[in-house]
Amino acid sequence: MTQVIVALDVETIRREEDLLRALQGVVVWYKVGLRLFTAHGKRAVDLVRKSGGKVFLDLKLHDIPQTVAHAVQEAQRLGVDAVSLHLMGGPDMVRAAADVSPRPKLWGVTVLTSMAPKDVKLFHPGARVPTLVKSLAKAGWVAGADATICSAQEVPVLRKAFPHLDMKFVTPGIRPMGAALNDQARVMTPGEAAALGIDFVVIGRPITHAPDPRRAALDILTEMKAAAPSALERE
Repeated sequence: MTQVIVALDVETIRREEDLLRALQGVVVWYKVGLRLFTAHGKRAVDLVRKSGGKVFLDLKLHDIPQTVAHAVQEAQRLGVDAVSLHLMGGPDMVRAAADVSPRPKLWGVTVLTSMAPKDVKLFHPGARVPTLVKSLAKAGWVAGADATICSAQEVPVLRKAFPHLDMKFVTPGIRPMGAALNDQARVMTPGEAAALGIDFVVIGRPITHAPDPRRAALDILTEMKAAAPSALERE
């Protein structure tokens, strides 16, 4: 069953507390990203843990191997359950992070869902999003990443390209039908993502900016449950 990660991309601790209170018992996973972590650090993580939630620390680590390994060690001390890193940092960086023990799960970012094909061409005139995603996903998986972060649109492409790899997928850019895209370029609805059997979907504003976040989360979960493939369909 696809799980929802609510992106706590909010400014204040009070707002974080309000959302955690509203979503308790409905959502297990929460993303603490750059904005909230830069503003409030360990306190933002501790609030999620105290509410009984799991923490995805989304800092997209990207540096020399030793520096990233040290950051993963510190993330483990914080008590987070997963941390993101940029696969463009290279296999050596991913391996150094994977060698940390104990450590949180490592979720590797391929191409940001805010990037369109024209943006990818800045790397190389002939660069294409699917090709770059495939290359980074495979390199990350071989080097020890526990899951691949990519657009839900790329999941079928990766499964077809690497049928022998038991890849796990974390997909941002999930928007309910009719919701504003904001800064997302490659999107999919929650039901479509669930139908693909994606492991985790990251959803922020459609829940956190809703008049009733709990109701919004429940509606999304209902949509996903209805769309999820049955055990027979997966065989």
